This record gives sequence, C-alpha cells and structure tokens, in this order.
Amino acid sequence: MRSILIRDTTREEREQIVADSIGNINGACDGCAAGLAEMYQDYIDGRKEIRDINSEFCARHEQDLASEAD
Repeated sequence: MRSILIRDTTREEREQIVADSIGNINGACDGCAAGLAEMYQDYIDGRKEIRDINSEFCARHEQDLASEAD
C-alpha cells in the first residue's frame, strides 16, 4: 500500500484519497454526508494527518456517548 502521509502526497492526491474514501463528497445525493469532506479539509490542506483527524473524532464521539450515559 502506498503512503497517504502528507509528506508523501500532493494536495491533488490527498483530495483524491478523501474523495475515494468517502464517496460522493459533493453531497449531491440523498443520505450523503457532505460534512465528512469538511472534516478532512485539514488533511487535504496539509495541516493534519488523517490518523489525527480520526483520533480526534473518535475521542469527541466517545466523550459525547459518555455524557449521554450520565
């Protein structure tokens, strides 16, 4: 598997990686999650790795679930 790290990719490659992973990033269909593309904008722009974005998302989600359980 080819590296998807920021240092190993161009902006265009990162855009394609996100598009291929998410599917329809334009949100032009029913049920599409256009907000997911926004979540990965820092990766596309070369500011944050995908693993960091995913970790932050999981931590927020787990915190929300814990709050709901209280």
